[in-house]
Amino acid sequence: MARGADAAPAEAGRRGTPNGSDFARLSRRIVEAGLMERRPGYYTVRISLVTAAFVGSWVAFALLGNTWWQLLVAAFMAVAFGQVALVMHDMAHRQIFRTRRPSEFSGRLYGNLGIGMSYGWWMNKHTRHHANPNHEELDPDVSPDILVWSQKQARAAKGLPRFIGRIQGWIFFPLLTLEGFNLHVASFRALRSSSMKRRWLEGSLLTAHVVIYVGVLFTVLSPGKAVAFLLVHQAVFGVYLGCCFAPNHKGMPTLTGDDRPDFLRRQVLTSRNVTGSPFKDIALGGLNYQIEHHLFPSMPTPHLRKAAPIVREYCAEIGVPYHETGLIASWGEAIRHLHSVGVPIRDRQDA
Repeated sequence: MARGADAAPAEAGRRGTPNGSDFARLSRRIVEAGLMERRPGYYTVRISLVTAAFVGSWVAFALLGNTWWQLLVAAFMAVAFGQVALVMHDMAHRQIFRTRRPSEFSGRLYGNLGIGMSYGWWMNKHTRHHANPNHEELDPDVSPDILVWSQKQARAAKGLPRFIGRIQGWIFFPLLTLEGFNLHVASFRALRSSSMKRRWLEGSLLTAHVVIYVGVLFTVLSPGKAVAFLLVHQAVFGVYLGCCFAPNHKGMPTLTGDDRPDFLRRQVLTSRNVTGSPFKDIALGGLNYQIEHHLFPSMPTPHLRKAAPIVREYCAEIGVPYHETGLIASWGEAIRHLHSVGVPIRDRQDA
């Protein structure tokens, strides 16, 4: 049964034409509009600018030398790392290259070596998320770890999740300062899995990143400044990525067990769009059009904005709720949801 915000509309939205034909009709409209066509020019410019920002941050670091002003470079570099991660996301979805080989090569170059995040681990995790968004047993993004995502998970929570769960709404954004470190640790931890493809290559590139990254910091900076740079860089990196991904599904209905609506409803009802300007499109890497991205993962990022009105109109035609809100409001919805699912833990402690 669906849980979380808009659970009742979700139940209503699941009624409709079976066998995915609703999605087939929408897909025809999208294809006829030319929105699945490749955009090589756009990605050439975008990758060039992101690469320039990434390289430029390291050049600024080298030129500035041993000074506390490097903390400003650390913040800028964190944003550059975040933009690299967003480009890696598009590579994984084959929005840039049609075939697997160049996508994997570029993904490992930018991900593993560039920012120290495993392309293979992230690809596996993200594929499972796209297949079953917000499904508590099947989506790794809402499996209970440090945080709990539903009251069912809260009632079963023990140890650290139980301790944090009662206040997780209040400390969600502070916890994001640790997300950068978590991504690096999870990338190395995934190397132990036999399902990881090319583990030696993934591990070698991750190790090379860490050795070069730490070596450069402690060569150019004094130990105290190097540690401060590392902390600021990784904290801002984690918060930036968290602010990009948190609005997408957190606080939307969650699914359990055999509760699996058809493809269109599974993607639309569990996703949230963030309205805004072209600047937000750039800052969030197009993920602010989360509904369209989940329906058409290989659609090039610049087409998502054009697809949104088509999808919104179609959802209205077939009676499927289409949820969109502003960026700050989306964070508020996510925080309120996290706070509400902690009720069973707080009630247990107050009893």
